[in-house]
Formats: sequence, structure tokens, C-alpha cells
Amino acid sequence: MKYERIRGARRNALWGLMEKLLTLALPFLARTVLINTLGLAYGGLGGLFSSILQLLSLGELGLSSAVIFSLYKPLAENGDGAVCALMNFYRRAYRFIGLGMLGAGLLAAPFLRLLIRADVPPGLHIGAVYTAYLANACVGFFVFPECRALLSAAHRRDVISKSALAARTLCCLMQLAALLLARSYALYIVMLPLSSLADGLICAFCARRAYPRFRCRGSITAEKKRDIAEKIKGLFIHRVCGSTRNALDSIFISAFLGLSAVGIYGNYYYILYAVRGLLDAVTQGMSAGVGNSVAVESAEKNRQDLMNFTFLYQWLCGFCTVCLLVLYQPFMRLWMGESRMFGGEAALAFCVYFYVWTMGDIKSQYADARGIWWKDRWRTLTEALCNVALNWALVRSCGVVGVILATAVSILLVGFPWSARILFKDYFGLRHLPGYFGAQLQFALVTAAACCLTWRLSVLLPREGLMGLASNMLLCLAAPNLVYLLCYWKTPYFRRALPLIRSVVRGR
Repeated sequence: MKYERIRGARRNALWGLMEKLLTLALPFLARTVLINTLGLAYGGLGGLFSSILQLLSLGELGLSSAVIFSLYKPLAENGDGAVCALMNFYRRAYRFIGLGMLGAGLLAAPFLRLLIRADVPPGLHIGAVYTAYLANACVGFFVFPECRALLSAAHRRDVISKSALAARTLCCLMQLAALLLARSYALYIVMLPLSSLADGLICAFCARRAYPRFRCRGSITAEKKRDIAEKIKGLFIHRVCGSTRNALDSIFISAFLGLSAVGIYGNYYYILYAVRGLLDAVTQGMSAGVGNSVAVESAEKNRQDLMNFTFLYQWLCGFCTVCLLVLYQPFMRLWMGESRMFGGEAALAFCVYFYVWTMGDIKSQYADARGIWWKDRWRTLTEALCNVALNWALVRSCGVVGVILATAVSILLVGFPWSARILFKDYFGLRHLPGYFGAQLQFALVTAAACCLTWRLSVLLPREGLMGLASNMLLCLAAPNLVYLLCYWKTPYFRRALPLIRSVVRGR
């Protein structure tokens, strides 16, 4: 059984990484062609509608995570009846939520003009475009969602990744054909719901072929419904904070600065999110190990692991922050051109946002393993409200930079310290919290030093064209890591991390 788990984890990680890389590269290509073919406002319109529907999707309530969690035990114990009942419950609940989201989306349609300034592309029917995006957001609620949950719980996320790869690759090719051959935005957006439909059908086919004994039938007990409802309450509030961050930024930028600004913001955010996605592959890969360790090891052992993992992860996050700082503007200049760029202040704000966003990732792994979503509810709500208030206050005076910094400040001053306190109070002990904050401050100061040094050196190198980008990439590989080595190599963090690094390299 252990061997199967390891093999399954490696298989899932491999296909998950391939899916992440391709789902970053393909939309990047499609977005580039869209903006260069039809104009920047088209890219901003898609970003705005995606953000609006991301907020509406909060109605999902975290049901999928709760049901997947509930499927683990009956699958392990061969409880076919319980699995079928949970799948039936999930299908019915998701259809009900999907109808609610569809209705809310239609009710929001008349108010779209309040969020869009005058730079709407001529001849474009806003309602038709929004309908296509709404259909894309809702189709997953109706096309066999229970099959995707079954595959996730059965450790076959590789099947989900393969299905997504096939559907999204076909979608991207059709979108490119629509833009390059027909120059049609209508054909471009209609491919989105069609690809989601294909993705759902492929997953359903694979799930039913692999697990033919599982069908939607039966009903779960009242006790199980209460258990799922308790998990959903915490998960829903937790989702509010994460889902509103970028969505609110895009909405405020559209309402106050226009669609073109949303389009440029979307380009910068796309690069940031791509780097963030690669880091997510690291944390998702270690989540099962953290959960097992929390279950069987002592709190003190896990606290030491938390500090060791945080040190290594912050080294990686700091390196990525330096790369963004030095390479953001040269890459955007090559990709979009000078007229479709923000100033250096916005690029710096994105770098601050990225580092602040990632500094609590390891802590969050241990919080999830403890299942403290409900205890974390007031923190998530307060952070979301703080983000709204700061967006409203700063977008008027600072523009896009103010919107970006509003999100970073809400995370740094509310989200990060409050969530850390909840975790340490619940598990590690509050007496260790100052040491954790002190370590994070040290990591941040070293990263700031690496950023300053690498930036000063980058000024001496060419900054234009492919050669300038390549030379700065080489600088980013060397300079920040040298700073980290000089600052850390005699510290206890580095000494404790060496055995862990050797184990990873040797595959043990």
C-alpha cells in the first residue's frame, strides 16, 4: 500500500506540473495574440468578467473540498454504498449551487456598465460576451462534477490533469484560429464553455471506466450532512479572502481607471501568478506529508519542521522575488511594448505583493493539516474587508499602485500575523510565536538586501532586447543566491536544512 501511495504521488505530481506549465503557456500565447490582434481592451474585458464570476463562485462554499475529504475513508474501507451516496449528494448539491450562480450572474448583468468606463471596443455586445463567460463558469456545476471529486479522492488527479491538458490545448488552438483566421472575438470566447464541457465529459468517461461500481445512488445520513456542513462553514469563509484578492483589484481598476488599465494589470498579474503557480506545485506536493506528520509526530517535532521548511521555502520565494524585480519590466517591454506597460513603481508593488503573499505558505500547510478553518473565520473576513477599504481609499490617490499595495498591506498587517497566532495558539504554543515572527523578519531583510544588490548590478548590464533579458537572467541566478549563502551558511537554519536537501536529492 505504501508503494502505491508513493507511485501515485509521483504520477500525480508529474502530470500536475505538466498541466500547470501548459495551462500557463497556452493562455499566455492566446492572450498575446488577442491583444495584438484586437486590442488591449479585449484582454481587460475578459479579466473583468472573470473577476466578477470569481466572486459569484463563492457560492460553491467549499463543498468540493468537504466532499473529497469525506470520500477518503469509505474509499479506503471499500464502502461502496457510502461512496455512491456521497457522489449522489454532491451531484444534487452542485446542481443546486450551479442554478444559484447562474441566477446571480444573470441578475448582475444589468449592472455591468457601472463597472466599465467608456473604453469599450466599438461594436462589441457586452451582454453576449458576459453570457459566454457565465456559461463557462457554470458548466462545471452540471457536467458530472461528482466524477472529478471521485478521481481526486481516489488519488487519480493525474487523470484530471490529462483531461484538462487535452481540453485546454484544443481550446487554445481553436482560439488562435478564431483570432488569426477570422479575427473574431465571438468565436474566441465561445471556445471557453465548449472546452469546459469537453473537460467534464472526458473526466466522467475516465472515472466511469476506472470505477464502474460507483454510481450516484442512495443518500447520506443526517450525521454526515452535519459533518460536511461544519467543514463547509469554515471553508467558505476561508475561500472569501483568497477569492476576493485579485477579483476586487480588477473590479476597482475597471471602475476607476478603465478596461485598458485592467488589461495591463492582467498582463502583470499573469506573470506573477505563473511564478506563484510553480511555487504552489511545491506546497501541494508536500501537503500529504505534512498532514501525516501532524497526525503521528509531536507538536515540537512539527514546529522544528515548520521552521526548516519555512527557511528553504523563503529562500526560494526570495529568489523568485529578485527575478521578478529585475526581469519584470524588460520582459513586459519585449512582450507587450512600452505603450502597454505600467511604470517601475507598479512593478515594484507587484514584487512586494508576491513576497508578502507567499511568506505564509508553509504555515498554511500546517494550518490546513490541523483543520482550523472555522477558528480562522474572523481573520479571513477582516482581511477581505480591509482589502476593500484600502482599495477604495488608495485607488483614488495612487491609482494601480495603490490597488496592488492595498492587497499586500491587508495580507501583511492582518492576514499573516493573525493566522500565525491562531495556528500557534491551537498547536505549537504561543511562546514560540515571537521566534517565528523574528525568523520571518530576518528572511525578509535578507531578501531585501538581495533585491538591492541584484538591482544595482543589473543597472550595469544591457536592459534592452533578448540579450539584455538573458544577461539579467544569469545575474539573477548568481547574485541573490550568493547573498543568501553569505548570510545563512553559518546559521542553525542552514545546518538543519542540509540533511533535508540531501534526502531530496537522493530521492528518499
